[in-house]
Amino acid sequence: MSAEATNPATPGPATPSPQRAVPLEQGGSAARRKGRPRIDLRRLGRAALLGPTARDRLPDAIGHVAEAHRAHHADADMEPLRRAYVLAESSHRGQMRKSGEPYITHPLAVTLILAELGAETTTLTASLLHDTVEDTEVTLDQVRAEFGDEVCYLVDGVTKLEKVDYGAAAEPETFRKMLVATGNDVRVMSIKLADRLHNMRTLGVMRPEKQARIAKVTRDVLIPLAERLGVQALKTELEDLVFAILHPEEYEHTRELIVDNASRAGDPLAAIAEEVRGVLREAGIQAEVLIRPRHFVSVHRVSRKRGPMRGADFGRILVLVNEDADCYGVLGELHTCLTPVVSEFKDFIAVPKFNLYQSLHTAVASGDGQVAEVLIRTHQMHKVAEAGVIALGNPYTAPAEEQTDGDGERAADGERVDPTRPGWLSRLLDWQQGAPDPDTFWSTLREDLAQDREITVFRADGGSLGLPEGASCVDAAYAQYGEDAHACIGARVNGRLATLSTVLKDGDTVQLLMGQDPASEPSREWLEHAHTPAARIAIQRWLAAHPSPPDKAPPEEPAAAPRPAAEAPAARPAANAVVEQPGASVRLAGCCTPVPPDRVTGFAVRGGVVTVHRVECAGVARMKGAGRAEVEVSWGDTTECRVTLVAESFGRPHLLADLTEAIALEGAAIVSATVEPPSQQRVRHTYTLQLPDAARLPRLMRAMRNVPGVYDVSRAQHAAAAAQ
Repeated sequence: MSAEATNPATPGPATPSPQRAVPLEQGGSAARRKGRPRIDLRRLGRAALLGPTARDRLPDAIGHVAEAHRAHHADADMEPLRRAYVLAESSHRGQMRKSGEPYITHPLAVTLILAELGAETTTLTASLLHDTVEDTEVTLDQVRAEFGDEVCYLVDGVTKLEKVDYGAAAEPETFRKMLVATGNDVRVMSIKLADRLHNMRTLGVMRPEKQARIAKVTRDVLIPLAERLGVQALKTELEDLVFAILHPEEYEHTRELIVDNASRAGDPLAAIAEEVRGVLREAGIQAEVLIRPRHFVSVHRVSRKRGPMRGADFGRILVLVNEDADCYGVLGELHTCLTPVVSEFKDFIAVPKFNLYQSLHTAVASGDGQVAEVLIRTHQMHKVAEAGVIALGNPYTAPAEEQTDGDGERAADGERVDPTRPGWLSRLLDWQQGAPDPDTFWSTLREDLAQDREITVFRADGGSLGLPEGASCVDAAYAQYGEDAHACIGARVNGRLATLSTVLKDGDTVQLLMGQDPASEPSREWLEHAHTPAARIAIQRWLAAHPSPPDKAPPEEPAAAPRPAAEAPAARPAANAVVEQPGASVRLAGCCTPVPPDRVTGFAVRGGVVTVHRVECAGVARMKGAGRAEVEVSWGDTTECRVTLVAESFGRPHLLADLTEAIALEGAAIVSATVEPPSQQRVRHTYTLQLPDAARLPRLMRAMRNVPGVYDVSRAQHAAAAAQ
């Protein structure tokens, strides 16, 4: 965690002067800092070398930390900070940063960042000590004896693993350790984010290649974590620092756009803000109206999206009120008195983002065509929007009389009460247990964190599942059942039968159909539809433990109908299709259930398997469009086949008995069957059937259609399409 110092001769991200628009969205903390002189860390470093101060007052070097801390916690006990500073300063004494500054300036700066965001005393105490165990002779036992278990836990959580012990795996395993610690206490990650921010601010003396490596890890891991924890004040500055290192030309172009805009006469955003103030004054709504300049990356994104920038594009208007109801009052007045851009309206108060963010978003147009984005939130919402989990203080303790567990029962002594651990973190902690290989963990972590949008789907039992956008029924199964999802045999989405590959949307209701066979197994095709690491890792682990014999085809997955509850994999006949590819195994696609004499084609998938589809299957067009090469397929001598049929009928008594009797009379064995709840007096039956001879299929379908009340019988492909 050693920090590096800035070389003053090395250009860093340029921040416009106070007369110009300040790009970083620092919110309330920036407003508090505006009236204070810039902190001189060199001076603080010299002060740190002057030796201990009197025990009855704080050392001068942490006066700024104490001032920022009292602004949020007026009654905070400063004694732990004093003792932590004395231990940190004495332990780091003699250690210097590359710029020649005393090393103590780094933990001081990290602690100041957290203090200005409102962190509570325990976090600040651990922040002052966060490098002592890693870089000095101080031990965790000493920290525990002096400051207690909580501070010790936080310090241990951010302490890096040694390269001498872990080699190249040290960095990924350090992050794994840190994330596991964060699962018990999110303050661990708060300290890490502040630590990385100060290190990024002071990265200039390092070699360009090392700067780029650190910036990429920051971009791929730390910035997404800051976003997920809602710490926007840290996230936006980290984004700008990474932007300057990895994209210097685009950064310089963006800086010029900001400077040019600041030099123009007249500010359309200020004019619209004044108009908003007037509207709210006349309505009698007490509100604070501010202009929020966009940070560099935000300006860059807007310029790429909208083309030439106009004055109002360089910032947004922020309206702060006291109560939730006032937010909607402000919205109503603005939409009544100004010209709203209705397509820009979003309500993140009624439906908060998964990172705690709450706000109303809208946009209004001025008379000259300038469009200003408007954010409306309460002061408390604003605090959480800027500082995220840091604004929650210590979310794990409450007054003794209020400490209860999640079921309303009083928590046991020493047990953490944790109402705030977000769902994405729980999922991350679950899947990382199945990724023992550091490389797999590191690559999967980056992929997981790149999925920055979440959806909520509702279970049939009334519960809910948080999933990343793009998740399928396969992902929902593993999110709900873990490795027991190997037995999943189908799903209903919003009451309709759906394939396991169906992509879920926010607000969907999903019912997962589970088989009872303990030998149930996942299909290789599920990997193509698994969007979450938990699902992919669980499926891959099972497939690795159960390799398919080279002379035996993998089991077939029905698309929309369950497999039999008591059927073991060995009882399934091999596919009777022959492919022109030596050594390849064959699987009949569940989406269209091909049988002889259907015209078929094939596509190679993972593990040397060829999936066989009917030529008219919609999946064939999709794979061709994706550039997948076809494999020639023909039917062999075997006539036995399995097929899934869907019968549409009107509801009447004894219909199910009559249908199953018709199927039995044609010599077909029922592998599985499902009947959907009646809808408008219509009933949908899905059967997976084993036929001794594929030539009997047309006669079987005719026999089913002849059952009174049945008005259509079709292959499962039509059922899958309808379900989607």
